Amino acid sequence: MKNIIILLVAALFFSQNVIASEDQMAISIKRLSLNVTTKISQAAIDACRKKGIQIAVTVVDRHGSVQNVMRDTVAPVISLEISRQKAFTAANFGAATSQLAGRASTPIGQIDGLLMSAGGIPIQIAGHLLGGVGVSGAPSGEIDEECAQAGIDEVKDDLEMEF
Repeated sequence: MKNIIILLVAALFFSQNVIASEDQMAISIKRLSLNVTTKISQAAIDACRKKGIQIAVTVVDRHGSVQNVMRDTVAPVISLEISRQKAFTAANFGAATSQLAGRASTPIGQIDGLLMSAGGIPIQIAGHLLGGVGVSGAPSGEIDEECAQAGIDEVKDDLEMEF
């Protein structure tokens, strides 16, 4: 009997939380910290350095606002803007920019600020979109994307523990 009462109280408690959450007027959104975005950027640079490549990397939040930017010593200056656009596009579409390449010549692909070529990856942890990473400077977008993925992989396990 005691167990049934405990179960009923627990069910009532949890159902109240669900009802209350439906009536919330504001929601909480997790954001990446500066320390995490720095780790992502540095890991991406390190991955490309191992290949003998100097790059720029940009990490943006879920809305595409820049949180962290790094450019390796001799990476081309233009790679800064390209990495930002790749990160922005990946975050706003929730998809790797390599998957969007077919849309580059469509009207949406022509919108200023979007770049639908390989090298941008969304940061998605446990079904939550946290932002995007864009890399530019490698000889191909595929290598840019590999380095961006290495940046995410550096923090992925730790971030998954938060959810």
